[in-house]
Amino acid sequence: MSLMRANLGEIVKKQCAYKRKANIDSFSSLVMIQMIAILFSFGGSGMMGSSSGNMTIDVKYYSADIVIAFTMIWSLVTAITITTKPYRNQDFTFVTNRMSSSLANIFFLLIASIIGAITASLASYLLRALGYLLFDYQFYGHPFLLKELILGIFITFLYVFCISSIGYLIGTLVQVNKIFIGVIPVLVIGSSILDSSMQREPFIANVFQFFFMESSIGLFIFKIVITAAIFFIASISILNRMEVRR
Repeated sequence: MSLMRANLGEIVKKQCAYKRKANIDSFSSLVMIQMIAILFSFGGSGMMGSSSGNMTIDVKYYSADIVIAFTMIWSLVTAITITTKPYRNQDFTFVTNRMSSSLANIFFLLIASIIGAITASLASYLLRALGYLLFDYQFYGHPFLLKELILGIFITFLYVFCISSIGYLIGTLVQVNKIFIGVIPVLVIGSSILDSSMQREPFIANVFQFFFMESSIGLFIFKIVITAAIFFIASISILNRMEVRR
């Protein structure tokens, strides 16, 4: 028997480094998805126009909202993907357990969310540059402020990371029982239909207002952190109860 004791921190660190290299394709897909989102964004996130005589003025609003939305979808899919059996079996090349594997996955999603948030937030500047170079658009906007950029990246990161926690829980439930592949969409769509038939505000709309319409930055951070923590803790608890090679 070996006298060496496995250190959880070192195991998680090695697994996380391995996952970053093994899942490099996920970052390639991020670039592709964001480029597609930028193409969609050329139409503007909003527009208005007016005319007087022979003169017509069209005003379009450009932002990274579409890119951020696509990045959230990417984080959801990535989180679900790393819970699948082929990805989980890769962990057995290490001295590991369910806890260290889950923690490594969470840290990987954390890193992926940071990268996705940075690139998505900077996409608005790339969009303006391309619009100016390719279409000769005349842009008007507020001066560049580093503080606003950093805050925007941080807020985007929280959203992306929270969405990834939802994806991780969904992927975990599906691994426990394939029936959840059908149950989860039915619950989401069914609740919307039920709310519509009862003439009340849809549950999804309430969730949107709860997270996206919060005016207090401190309360917003608290909501996001607690929500992500609950989903990740639930996922870890479920995975810890699964069989070793299931």
